[in-house]
Amino acid sequence: MTQFRLATAEDAALILEFIKELAAYEKMADRVVADEALLREWIFEKQKAEVLFALDEGREVGFALFFHNFSTFLGRAGIYLEDLFVKPAYRGRGHGKALIKELARLAVERGCGRLDWSCLDWNAPSVAFYKSLGAEALEEWTTFRLEGDALHMD
Repeated sequence: MTQFRLATAEDAALILEFIKELAAYEKMADRVVADEALLREWIFEKQKAEVLFALDEGREVGFALFFHNFSTFLGRAGIYLEDLFVKPAYRGRGHGKALIKELARLAVERGCGRLDWSCLDWNAPSVAFYKSLGAEALEEWTTFRLEGDALHMD
């Protein structure tokens, strides 16, 4: 049975390890610029995100990094799941599903209206997994992003 614990500032190195493993899986390892100091600052000091670990026999085997967003239509907050990752050796044991269920429970406990996340189109195993949980793909929406120099608009 999966157990959970919320991360503390002392977990910055472990969080970074999970981020790097996820980035490698998503073929984006070269895009990781986060370091332990940035994670401590933004997650714990500025409290802009939270991290939930999935534990198997006391060992951290998966993580979910999430934060609150806001739905103007619902008039209340939601939870946005930024990253979900279970170490390959521990997949197929229900840890991913348990993390999603725990986030859904947190959303209900906190009075949130929904739980949202994005998934890479090519990641067929994850898409199938999410659909098996009852999640709906919002195919009518396109994600946009400004980053780097594009953020500096005149």
